[in-house]
Amino acid sequence: MGNICSKSANKPDSFSTPGRTLGTSASPQAQTKSATAPLPQKLTATTPGRTLGGPESASAADDARSAAARAAEERAARANRTGGKLSSQLSSQKKQTQNQLLNSGSEAERRARDADQSAEARNWN
Repeated sequence: MGNICSKSANKPDSFSTPGRTLGTSASPQAQTKSATAPLPQKLTATTPGRTLGGPESASAADDARSAAARAAEERAARANRTGGKLSSQLSSQKKQTQNQLLNSGSEAERRARDADQSAEARNWN
């Protein structure tokens, strides 16, 4: 049985012919085509560049380090200032004893319950 899709007019495949030696081309058509891609144009740098760890990079690192230190000092100074209303309430809560804190919490619950009862009485039909 033979190959039903094949014709005798088809070109033989690449592996049906004997091989060739290195450095020679397979056909004259391949010799006319360039075997390598064209070289890119020469690029020139606009700046001379810097060496790693050179004097310019050391001063930039010192500037960044000093800027970070100044920013940390400013944050610490702002944190030490007394804040607004919430900060004063928090500090007063921290100063309270356990019993005082529980009493103030229960008083707030009683006030909320009274407000709910009065709202319910007003809305009663």
